[in-house]
Amino acid sequence: MSDAGDLIHPVILCGGSGTRLWPASRESFPKQFIPLAEPGRSSFQATAARLSDATFARPAVITANDARFLVAEQLAQGGIEADILLEPCRRDSAPAVAVAALHAADRDPQALVLILPADHAIGDEAGFVAAARAARAGARAGHIMTLGIAPTQPSTAYGYIQPGGALPGEAGASGARAVARFLEKPDAARAAGLIDEGALWNGGYFLFRADVMLDELEVHAPEVLAAARAALATAARDLDFVRLGAEAFGKAPQISIDYAVMERTERAGVLPVSFPWSDIGTWGALWDIAGRDADGNALRGRVALRNTRNSLVHSTGDILTTVVGLDDVVVVTTDDAVLVTSRTAAGDVKGLVEGLRRRGEPEADAHRLMYRPWGSYQRIDLGGRFQVKRITVKPGGRLSLQKHHHRAEHWVVVRGTAEVTVDGVVRLVHENEAAYLPIGCVHRLANPGKIPLELIEVQVGSYTGEDDIIRIEDVYGREGA
Repeated sequence: MSDAGDLIHPVILCGGSGTRLWPASRESFPKQFIPLAEPGRSSFQATAARLSDATFARPAVITANDARFLVAEQLAQGGIEADILLEPCRRDSAPAVAVAALHAADRDPQALVLILPADHAIGDEAGFVAAARAARAGARAGHIMTLGIAPTQPSTAYGYIQPGGALPGEAGASGARAVARFLEKPDAARAAGLIDEGALWNGGYFLFRADVMLDELEVHAPEVLAAARAALATAARDLDFVRLGAEAFGKAPQISIDYAVMERTERAGVLPVSFPWSDIGTWGALWDIAGRDADGNALRGRVALRNTRNSLVHSTGDILTTVVGLDDVVVVTTDDAVLVTSRTAAGDVKGLVEGLRRRGEPEADAHRLMYRPWGSYQRIDLGGRFQVKRITVKPGGRLSLQKHHHRAEHWVVVRGTAEVTVDGVVRLVHENEAAYLPIGCVHRLANPGKIPLELIEVQVGSYTGEDDIIRIEDVYGREGA
């Protein structure tokens, strides 16, 4: 082993859309970025903060291109620095793990790599760090270690791991065991039987030496490894991101690391752990881990209940949500959608979202509030020939230099100072002042001040879609519309 062999190199997998937690979680703003398990901090931020212990090296994050600025912003909020690698398309976890192993091996072929999902809640951070340290012995010895979660109930939502005998040497002394087999998500009766047999939940955490994982990928999933290797070889630096080669990465088979390697390798080991854990996969799962009142209700936001028990009521924004005379329900409200379901049926929300997509409902994937690298915008009203938005620009934020073919815009500043460029003329627009941007003009909005800039934008024209944006110059490296 190298001198740095004791350090664990964490890699956070930050993909997925979390549709089972709709309407709070959507394609445009998925669950890992939303404060769900704890107020004010997303599960991604909690995962990154968990890696501040000296056990861990600088983390890496593998995420989608569209989420890059959100990842960077949430890391910055926590004062955390990380390598951010961008997937050009979704290919499940095996290609991401291959990229993670190659990325670490470039610095040290025997680097210890820990794969972590971004959307899990762990109730004992010290217990998690201790488990990573304990699993390190097995990984050093050449095993691909997993953390097997002690089940708290016969869940049908998780895969299971059946432990075998103790691993030899130091790894076995830490409690690690060989993996007898991995089992798919069972039905309720089989889940109960698996727990009686001592099976563990498969939490999706993997700790391994980079060279070991690469060897196993070469044997069991060579097409995945080849695509990942080519994607890194053709990667390009883009601001603070590493953009994987799109053509090469797109050739990777869409397969999970469980199927590609873990169910085939003879080098799998498992460390049983008992810290509180949840993948927050459904609203029912969130109720399971949430703090509850004397009536068993988990509440968030502006809510009021009467004669209601064992329910989760979650309201975002300014919406007042009230529930009377119901038990065992989930009620979630956002500015543009409402979900009502029983707790037992909460897992069916994914099917609901698929139906909304088939109907062409924009709320299936997009929030009214949309985040951008310079700030955010929220749609207030939409008509046949107009649209009204509220725009917030962070201090120092600059929108792209752009033009529109089908609409004019009116900007009214309600807070801060705007720097407005129209056809090369730059002027400052203060609170309670306005700017007019005629159709076809080349324009830009920026915030030169020290406080957030807020303005109301009124668009008027024959078409107000987001794809009527011709970017001429962009400080964030975005291209096209």
